Amino acid sequence: MVFGWFKKNGKTLTQAPASLSPDVGGATELSDAAHAKIKDLCARGDHQAAKRDFDAALRLYWEAFDLLPEPSTRWEAGTWILTAVGDANFLARDFVAGRDNLTTAMHYPAAIGNPFIHLRLGQCQFELGDLDRAADELTRAYMGGGMDILLEDDPKYLEFLESKMEL
Repeated sequence: MVFGWFKKNGKTLTQAPASLSPDVGGATELSDAAHAKIKDLCARGDHQAAKRDFDAALRLYWEAFDLLPEPSTRWEAGTWILTAVGDANFLARDFVAGRDNLTTAMHYPAAIGNPFIHLRLGQCQFELGDLDRAADELTRAYMGGGMDILLEDDPKYLEFLESKMEL
């Protein structure tokens, strides 16, 4: 579910949060201890999600999210935790929560333009009947991730997007 987290420019994020000095994108880096704890909780959440125990996965993801120093919107790790939450919501068919959590993720570093986040958000919008927003988000996913990203899930999303634009 959530892979390659806490990487920025190919390096693991390791600076202590006490400095809270923003980098070029406005995000900050986590201490080794915080990084390790968050990564462990999320890996455990991914394991639960793989077993389709989404309630357990969500508890672990939220526990990881709660470890982020405030303001949480400064942390790129928040992007990926909220993406994992939204993905678990989607897979559990809780499309309202998925839409809300993925929309919130868009306020975090490196979220806008991420094809997977746009895909899941578009799928939630589609399932909720907001077809204009679904088309917008699925188009963003396609533009950023190519056809492959649309081939990984139910073909109805690709068929819907093909009805809205020429692929």
